Amino acid sequence: MATLLVLALMLAGCGGAARRTAPRPKAPPPSPTPATPVLAGPGCGAGARSGSTTLALMVDGVSRTVIVHVPEEYTGMAPVPLVLNLHGSNGTAAGQEVLSGMDVTANDQNFLIAYPQAALPAGQGYDWNVPGVPLYGTHQVPRSAPSDVDFLTGLVRILGGRYCIDARRVYAAGFSGGARMVSSLACESSATFAAIAAVSGLRRPFPCPTTRAVPVISFHGTADPVNPYLGHGQPSWTYSVTQAAEDWGGQDGCRMPGTRSRPMPDLSLIRYSGCSDGAMVELFTLNGEGHEWPAGPLMPRSWTNSLGPQSNAVNANDAMWAFFMAHPLPNVAAFTEAGPCGPTPGSPGAAQKIRHSTTNGPEDCAPAPTT
Repeated sequence: MATLLVLALMLAGCGGAARRTAPRPKAPPPSPTPATPVLAGPGCGAGARSGSTTLALMVDGVSRTVIVHVPEEYTGMAPVPLVLNLHGSNGTAAGQEVLSGMDVTANDQNFLIAYPQAALPAGQGYDWNVPGVPLYGTHQVPRSAPSDVDFLTGLVRILGGRYCIDARRVYAAGFSGGARMVSSLACESSATFAAIAAVSGLRRPFPCPTTRAVPVISFHGTADPVNPYLGHGQPSWTYSVTQAAEDWGGQDGCRMPGTRSRPMPDLSLIRYSGCSDGAMVELFTLNGEGHEWPAGPLMPRSWTNSLGPQSNAVNANDAMWAFFMAHPLPNVAAFTEAGPCGPTPGSPGAAQKIRHSTTNGPEDCAPAPTT
């Protein structure tokens, strides 16, 4: 377990972590949908240097770190999709950037990625405040903990004031504890996030007050020792992954039961289709895989001995990106006019309880040096 807690940090510290060079089979793409017009926000009109930048934000009185990766073809004139990519329990934003390897996909497909960092210190990293869910282990969330639903939803508005983002194509992905967090975002902020992707951590929160059917794609290994495929784990992990997917199918008004297929010998797919609002729910099960990001960095044996075997049966980044592009937000209002960090607090487009400031006065939310 200690290995899990430092994995993302160690990967981040080894910035040159090896990646697999063998061909990676891709998941079968979802059914195509008609092209959806983009909806530009107030951040359009100014360019930004490509690459990763670390932003130091003060949000609702809490210091926050967010790494933003700008794709190589970003111009600031044409709106691009945004993906929030959340680290796992006891993880960091820098660790998730390395663990997922999604910067490569962003450069290839021209979308913006933000790697936000949680605020609850845990070991060598941080934990998310997932509504109604205890922290990993037996620890309860402190009563004074800030709302991460508010933070992450408000972060979209903040970034929409700084970058040229398509408000119809805002997505959230997460690993482990980050997957539990994006599961909650799907329930609590379905008017903001068009779809979610959960890696090694899909849940269907109760209650789940969505305002529309939310497309969900997930990936999980049958040999995951941290969040067991069949459930019966920590207090934050009690029921199976298949039950979570089925519950989302019911939540989204899909045809039941879902269809089952086997794209590869070690890969099975449960798909719930015919859902309300054109949504879809997909669960990719990787036979024999442990607690990892499918087709992610190559881990040393000392780590896989604790986390379970790795699998190349599906490239999670390619599969979730195809899924995201097939599911834009059907109806959304444009971002409100904003300053360099997002809408003015209290304006119609500002998230409730979200404020942003730094000690730099008018240079509010200036990027901190990249570490």
